[in-house]
Amino acid sequence: MPEPSSAGPVELSERVHLLDALRGFALLGVFVSNSLSWFSGRSLLPREQAKALTASTLETVVNSLYAFFVDQKFVTLFSLLFGLGFALQLTRAEGRGTSIVPVYRRRLLVLLGLGLVHMFAIWVGDILSTYALVGFVLLLFRQRSDRTVLTWVAVLFVVLPLTLSIAQRYGPELLHGKEAAEAATKATRDEEAAHRTAFLTGLSSHSVVASQQANAVYAWQNLANPGRPIWLCIILGRFLLGLWAGRHRVLEDVERHRKLLVRVMAWGLAVGSALATLSLVLNLMYRDVPGGGPLGQLSPPGWMVGMRTLREVGYLFMGCGYAAAFALLFQKERWRKVLGVLTPAGRMALTLYLMQSVISIGLYDGWGLGLVGHTPPSRTVLMCLGVFAAQVAFSHWWLARFRFGPVEWLWRSLTYGRVQTMRLAPAGEARAAH
Repeated sequence: MPEPSSAGPVELSERVHLLDALRGFALLGVFVSNSLSWFSGRSLLPREQAKALTASTLETVVNSLYAFFVDQKFVTLFSLLFGLGFALQLTRAEGRGTSIVPVYRRRLLVLLGLGLVHMFAIWVGDILSTYALVGFVLLLFRQRSDRTVLTWVAVLFVVLPLTLSIAQRYGPELLHGKEAAEAATKATRDEEAAHRTAFLTGLSSHSVVASQQANAVYAWQNLANPGRPIWLCIILGRFLLGLWAGRHRVLEDVERHRKLLVRVMAWGLAVGSALATLSLVLNLMYRDVPGGGPLGQLSPPGWMVGMRTLREVGYLFMGCGYAAAFALLFQKERWRKVLGVLTPAGRMALTLYLMQSVISIGLYDGWGLGLVGHTPPSRTVLMCLGVFAAQVAFSHWWLARFRFGPVEWLWRSLTYGRVQTMRLAPAGEARAAH
């Protein structure tokens, strides 16, 4: 088993530029999702206040476009790329005749540490710690057959989420009776509403300490969220599908898999769009139902129990469709120049992801510009695009001088047990070394 010093990070010449560009594309969608739902405070607002922000025709259109094209689709894409990246690292480790397990375990432990700091010290919506924990489970599938991997994708996306949803919906009624179950559900919802209100009050504070203390408290309270087991199943399912795609080099050898990618694009966008349309229609039908619509009622209709599973399947189809369409466009020279602008952002996605959190709390929290709870969707999206454009420019500037983003450098240095060389060698020295 190799010592930490025997392995090293991937060199620039080994990187797959399509994957970096696609990761940058996914990062933009994740930023828009996080901003519209959480950074802006919209998910924390009382129902009527949240509806008021989308009352105008423009805001209704922007919100509907977001729900149709962005919501959860880019998070899905980002998760697929995590699993695909694991497959790529596994292939390279096997090519060197080494085991991926020691290095990857250290890599996940460092990511977990970064994620916990991010969650409790900066922003509650951290995904890094979750990815790290699920990543340890992903290690168990590294030598499993394709059939086993794809079977587990189906189980994790459909069977387990549906089973857990039914158990959460009907279990309390069977155990305690309908009235007692509804009373317990109402008490839980009231408690969650109180937690959201306290969190929003803290974020609106003019004190940095008060804001971040409210963030840490809410992060701790949210650890026991009853939806978390379903969320973990879905993330692992996405990782495994990415693992399968990485094993077959679907995005590394696009021309060889062109027919497959065309089918994935067509079916992914068609099925994803159909299910997104269904979800929008149901939201419109039930949004004025007392209790907050299908997700807010104490006892939603039985047929609604499977809607979360159906939506997740739609997100998966749409995310795969986006990946396939991006890969096919990237093969055209003109499109490669346009989409390739995102490549540096994808190479330092971890740095930019954390930077987005820091910038956003400065924009929205009370000690900053104090926009939390006040920005309609259109303004939030415009601010996201402006910040991300600046981040893309910064990533180009940074990677023209350094090998890694700053957080990527820290991640690699801690993973490999030695300080990584940060600065790029001057052109003359690089040619001489080559």
